[in-house]
Amino acid sequence: MTKNKYDTVDATPVKSFFVDMLTRDIELVDAILDLLDNCVDGILRQKKNSSGATPYEGYEAEIKFDASSFSISDNCGGIPWSLHEYAFRMGKAAENRDSDLPTVGVYGIGMKRAIFKIGRQCLISTKNEEDCYKVEITPEWIEQSDNWKLPVFPVSELSQLPKEDGTTIEIGELHQGIATRFGEDNADFTRELVRKIQTHYAFIMAKGFRVKVNGQRVEPKPTKLIFVETENEQGTDTAIRPYIYDTEIDGVSVFLSVGFTRPIPSQEEINQEQEEKRYSSLDAGWTIICNDRAVLYCDRTELTGWGEAGVPRYHTQFISISGIVEFQCNDASKLPTTTTKRGIDASSSLYLQVKNKMRDGMKVFTNFTNQWKGKGNESKQYIDRGSPLALDEIKTKSSEKLKLNSVRSGLRGKQFMPKLPRPKPEPSSKRRISYTRELEEIETVKEYLLGEQEGSPSRVGEECFDMILEEAR
Repeated sequence: MTKNKYDTVDATPVKSFFVDMLTRDIELVDAILDLLDNCVDGILRQKKNSSGATPYEGYEAEIKFDASSFSISDNCGGIPWSLHEYAFRMGKAAENRDSDLPTVGVYGIGMKRAIFKIGRQCLISTKNEEDCYKVEITPEWIEQSDNWKLPVFPVSELSQLPKEDGTTIEIGELHQGIATRFGEDNADFTRELVRKIQTHYAFIMAKGFRVKVNGQRVEPKPTKLIFVETENEQGTDTAIRPYIYDTEIDGVSVFLSVGFTRPIPSQEEINQEQEEKRYSSLDAGWTIICNDRAVLYCDRTELTGWGEAGVPRYHTQFISISGIVEFQCNDASKLPTTTTKRGIDASSSLYLQVKNKMRDGMKVFTNFTNQWKGKGNESKQYIDRGSPLALDEIKTKSSEKLKLNSVRSGLRGKQFMPKLPRPKPEPSSKRRISYTRELEEIETVKEYLLGEQEGSPSRVGEECFDMILEEAR
């Protein structure tokens, strides 16, 4: 019997694909944030039933880098041996997902992709209660396309045991471009990394988590929206407060808020160079949070509703408007994030429903800005009465002070629509003059005043008035 030459096709994955191709889809700073995400996930595994205002208190991570190496170390619980396949395997099996934890990882490639993005050699040391071991990735292992097993070295000597449960990742043999960015002239890269951590981890750091970069502690920079406690002096219920929408979709809790972060700048202030930094657009736009981590920060494009469905395109006159959307779910696969965890899946059904409410909220504040255009000083008095509140504070106010109305059409949920102050109409010194005459008479006057020129009846009337006005004066 002749053997069938079309028997099977070898579909074994090629290691170089994971090492070289996946790293092209992510920026260096985002790769480092992936490693920070793993630290936070470690905390969540330790504190599954954590509650209170500071559930991350006592946990920290430290990032260090120079032209020859990169490291990140934490005290966030380490990797128990029972999760070693989950942690080190290229990709995550469905049954190994953290389906009971509010993480953001879905595909199981974050740590490995970050390591390969930075360098070709890595030592991962981890301690979790009784488990303490090291895993090494070498350049030789990367070159061996048929070998997917990583060597493991158990640690038992007391002198080598870390004091706290946690993980340290040390990366060497840096890629040339990475070594240059980590080198002596790394001030620009350090500022970029610190700013990303300040904004994308602001909510976690506000709850106690601490991060250091090359010895310097990173301070959180959360988005805060103006909230006026009391009604205005006229006794009406108009006040500068955020628009709020609260709902749940398929097990995902959604809280949305948009408002002002500061007074509306005048055109002169926008144009003045000395005011450019004070009124920077960097902090305007939409921030999207998934399980406490910002996956999109201050976006001002159509992705978040600017320039579509009745919302104007972003312009510097709207630099005072910011919004926050928070998604919370223990099943990370339901969150509308991309594989890099630093972006939004614009085709997500969940996100498209929420985006409609984002636009509704934006219209409230773009309309206010347009109404008060040219009256910056007058509108400032209303905004100055308020206090800037972070997301958790806005949530508290919404439950204690505001009355959220039920919405039963479209996306069902609870909504607070603020009543913002409106400028008083300016008294006009002009009045309309209107009268009718026979068409033949109008044509006679038009020919006398305008000759062969074209002219409507209203123009004829204006010409008559101007002529008599000149004589009267």
